[in-house]
Order: sequence, then structure tokens, then C-alpha cells
Amino acid sequence: MFSPSVLWTAPQVNPVNRKARSIPVFNPVDPYGRVFFFSWWGFFIAFWSWYAFPPLMSITIKRDLNLSTVDVANSNIAALTGTLIVRFIAGPLCDRFGPRWTYIAVLLAGAIPTAMAGLVKNVQGLIALRFFVGILGGTFVPCQVWSTGFFDKNVVGSANALIGGWGNAGGGITYFLMPLIYDSLRLDQGLSSSVAWRVAFIVPFILIVATALGMLFLCPDTPTGKWSERQQATQQLLNAHGVQEQIVDAPRSIDTVKESPPSSGTATPRDGKEKTGMHKSMADVESGSISVAPARELDMSKQQMIEVAKGEIVIPPTFKEGLGVFFSMQTLFHCSTYFCSFGGELAVNSYLGSYYLKNFPELGQTGSGRWASMFGLLNVVTRPMGGVVADIIYKHTKSVWAKKAWILFVGIVSGAFLVAIGLTDPHNKGMMFGLIAGMAVFLEAGNGANFALVPHVHPFANGILSGIVGAAGNLGGVCFAILFRYHGTDYAESFWIAGIMIMALNVSFCWVKPLPKGQVGGR
Repeated sequence: MFSPSVLWTAPQVNPVNRKARSIPVFNPVDPYGRVFFFSWWGFFIAFWSWYAFPPLMSITIKRDLNLSTVDVANSNIAALTGTLIVRFIAGPLCDRFGPRWTYIAVLLAGAIPTAMAGLVKNVQGLIALRFFVGILGGTFVPCQVWSTGFFDKNVVGSANALIGGWGNAGGGITYFLMPLIYDSLRLDQGLSSSVAWRVAFIVPFILIVATALGMLFLCPDTPTGKWSERQQATQQLLNAHGVQEQIVDAPRSIDTVKESPPSSGTATPRDGKEKTGMHKSMADVESGSISVAPARELDMSKQQMIEVAKGEIVIPPTFKEGLGVFFSMQTLFHCSTYFCSFGGELAVNSYLGSYYLKNFPELGQTGSGRWASMFGLLNVVTRPMGGVVADIIYKHTKSVWAKKAWILFVGIVSGAFLVAIGLTDPHNKGMMFGLIAGMAVFLEAGNGANFALVPHVHPFANGILSGIVGAAGNLGGVCFAILFRYHGTDYAESFWIAGIMIMALNVSFCWVKPLPKGQVGGR
């Protein structure tokens, strides 16, 4: 039975990996709540800056830089391409250096071109700048990997979906805030239109830098301390609970682990008389050396502890292991479905304001932007819904097949909505906004549903898998953006073609098993 108190109290934790069994959403003092906050907030600010151009592109920037419709489309594609590359690279970096440091690095790297928006003078400069601002879209990968490292299997789908959904809402808030900031600078501060839109980009730049510094000084790498010490921490926690199994150097492709006596000074009986390095570091919580919540531990059997520990081993991947993850059918399934859900969302987010302006010219740039913001802002509810429903289904069925069925369901329905919008091309505001909202519910829920199942697959290489799937989402955005580009202002035709593609791709990989045969952990 769900109790509201779990939203602010210290969570129960898994004794082996110290992952939380609930999400203290409203408790930023708790280490788990703090990581939850910075995970979604960092992605939110990054998404805002990443999509800061489209709300002002319909009229202001287009007129100032003398852009054609094709120029605008090319700049959208450039932004998505930059993100695709960074997401692909960020996955292995998360497994090697840890998601927190990768997150900080991507934020700071993307902040630099954001601050340089004022230097843009022509279409070539715009395309180049948007490519590098696209670095910020890569923050999705470390934010999901970081979250997966702090929340256990029973709530990881909800945690990832909430973080992704609230972060994605930055794509909606930018349609509201950027015109608002621009209008304020132009009307209240007396700046010219050409100067006002350039100065507006200083706001997200400041917030990005502040957020990165917050992560640096206020957040831990993992629930047990430093990223470089994570395997030893898990081993010591096992020993501390009377489980004398050597798992740190265990192979990741077999179902058995060697039994070996613990090294001197690491074994700790349950009475706690001999304190290991891990117990000492847990006692150092108040000093801030390691952020481990003073939480209740989950009761687990010895065998359950061993199975959890085996599934938690994450080490810098080899090229061969990376290829194995890249070419697995499970990765292909998630790439296909996320290509559709997040890729479709990115393309719609780029063109929805222009579509509204075309069908309802009386709205103007600011009005059409505000209505278009609805699509992105629905992520506050819709993406979390995808993950929460997946966790509920999993709780009652104990089946990853059920999680997969949910992904397919929302994917196919979202495609059907896109077809309906494209074929009707509504010129009635109520009908248009209603269909867009219905489509958003299922399209964005698909994002949360996908990353509710991803943590179960290839747990030893969660960073690589998250990076590949995240990059596939951006590849979808690029492909759908190209579709929109070649249909010009015939947005309706692009919508129904995209809908058919999404339904077809979801059905194509419905036969793939959710987990690879013989996988260690993730069940």
C-alpha cells in the first residue's frame, strides 16, 4: 500500500547495493532525494537551453538572420546531431568515470556555446552553434545512469521516468520562458529585437553553471561513496552481512561466483564489533565524506544478496563487451522503440510552434509558442506515468515481458494519434490541441516505459546501453526532422507519415525477448 510519507522520509535500502527502495522526492536533504533533484533539474535546464532557439525561430531569429524554412530545418537537424554524438560517447564515459562526473562535464561543455549565442550573425553560425549547444541534450544519459545507481529495481522505472519527464519539461517551459524573457528585454529594458534574443540566452547559461557546481559540491557518486571504490564497497557490505563470497572480480557472463575467504580486515560479523572500512565510512555520514542515508535495510537472504551483488558489478567495458551490448537484440528493441518515442517527441517539439502558427496565424509567435509549450510540459505527468505504470505492472506480474508489452502498447497508440492528426489537419483549436495532448500522453509515456525496462538489461554495462538507446532517440529526432524538412510547411503530411513509421517499428521487434539468455542480474 502506497504511503505518502515515502515522498519525504529516508528510504528503506537494499543492504547489498545501498540503493533506495522508495523515492524521497520532497527531501533534498536526504542524499537520495538530493541526487533525485539534481538529476531531473540538470536535465531540465539542459533541455531548456537545447531547445531555446525554436520558440524564437518562427519570426524573430528567422527575420534577423534572414533564414529560409530550409535553414531553420537544417539548424534543428544540427542540434539533434550534436546530441546524438554526445549521447553515444557519454554511455561508456559513465561506466568508466561515473555518471556524476560525466553529467558535470557535459553541462559545462554545453554552457560555453549557450553563452556564445550572441555571436551568431548568419545561418552558418547558427547551424554551428546549435550543433554545439546540442551537447546539452547528452545530459540525459548520465542523469538516467546516475538515477539507476541510486534506486533499486522496484522503483527504478518510476525514478527514471520522473527524472526524465520533469527534465523533458524543459522543452515545454522554453516555449513559454524564452518569448517571455525576449519580450521583457525588448519592451521593458528597451533593447532592440536583434540584441534582445541574444541576451536572452545568458539566463540558461547562468543556471547551467550553477547546477553543475551544485552537483560538484553537494552530491555523491554512488550510495556507497566514490565511483572508483564501488566494487570494494559492495564486497565489504556483503562481508558485513555475513556473506563470505568473492564477487568483485567475478566474471559477468556466468551464473556462478567463486567462494574465497575474505581478505584481512574486511569481514565483519553482524554484531558489528569489528568495523570494516565501509562501516567506518557509513559512520562518517555527518562529516560528508560519504553520503549514505540513515535508512532502514531490506531483509534479504544470503542467496538474494549474492544475486544482487553479481548484477551490480560495473567496470570499465572492453571494446568486445561494448560490441556485444551494441549488437544484442534487446538493445535493438530499445533503440527502435526509443527512436520512435523520444525521436518523435523531439521532431514534434521543433515544429509544433510553426504548425500552430500556420493553422492559427492569429496566435502570433508568442501565442503559438505558449500553446506549443503544452506538449513539452505534459512530460511532468506523461513520462513519469510511463515508468510508474511499468513498475506497478512489474510489481503484480514479476515479469519483464509485461513491462515490454506496456512499451509496445503506448508506442502503437501514439503512432495512431499522429496519423489521426496528419489526416485531419485540424483548423479548429479545440480539436487540434486535444489531439496533440492525446498524442503526447502516449508518445511521452513511451519514453518512461522504455527506461523502466532498460535497467534490467545488461546491468553490467548500464552506461553503454543507456548511451546507445539515448543516441537512438536522437537519431529518431534527426530522421523525423529530415522528414519534416522535405515536406516544408506541409506539417500534416509529415505527421501521418511519422505515425505509420512509429507503429511499424514498434510491431517489428515485438518478438524479441526482454532479457538476453543467461544474463547475470537484472531479474
